Amino acid sequence: MTDAPGAAADVAETAPYRPGYEVAAEQLLELIASLGLRPGDRLPTEVELAGRLGTSRTVVREGVKILSALGRVRAQKGRGLYVADDPGMLAAGRLGGFFLPTNLDHLFMLFEFRRIQEVEASRLASARANPVELRAIEEAAATCRRAFESGDVELFMRADDAFHLGIATAAHNAFLLTAVQEARRLQSQSGVMALRGTLGGHAAAAIEEHEAIHRAVRDGRPEDAARAAAVHIDNTLEDYRRQIQERVFGGPPAGAPDPAGRPDSA
Repeated sequence: MTDAPGAAADVAETAPYRPGYEVAAEQLLELIASLGLRPGDRLPTEVELAGRLGTSRTVVREGVKILSALGRVRAQKGRGLYVADDPGMLAAGRLGGFFLPTNLDHLFMLFEFRRIQEVEASRLASARANPVELRAIEEAAATCRRAFESGDVELFMRADDAFHLGIATAAHNAFLLTAVQEARRLQSQSGVMALRGTLGGHAAAAIEEHEAIHRAVRDGRPEDAARAAAVHIDNTLEDYRRQIQERVFGGPPAGAPDPAGRPDSA
């Protein structure tokens, strides 16, 4: 077909731009998983990695910096690169594979896991929260609102973490709190690699959902708290789905509804 080259060029022109170091970081995670490397195992050299990935050593080095910041690899001076020791309950050795931040299947499973955790945490918190914990949850929700109104992304992210961990703390179950912490840590990797941690135009809905959860917990309404938490997690997943689809694949998923009322975090 004579128009094939032109068609290929059109596809290339419409594909979204992704920095080489970001692609390299993602490829490095996939390589670690495909090689079956575990925490403490040594990675190939930067030169070898550049050859495997078909890119430059400089790009590999920048990709490694991202993974180092995420706690996925570590560089030992004079010794090379190693898969990071991850003591978390969701570490690769326990699940048999690495969480890939831009893999949609992995992200959906993570949100399914979060939904189970946080629905129950909200239900328990509504029966167990003490006055100090309730004040901490209320303040975190209020800080999210102030941060959104002022456009302070970092403050919003910190307050968002404080809100969800505050609910988990108020559930008075150490195992549940640890699970929530680990799931949010993995979700933050998706934010760094795929969403860039920005506040989208829909953060107002997340703020309202936070406050609905807080009111139900404060008023001792366990089923309302559980329902509000489920709505929040489900809506956040839809936002992640949309944003990763747009960033990585260049458009919204087929049949996706128009985005409404979501931030990049939950």
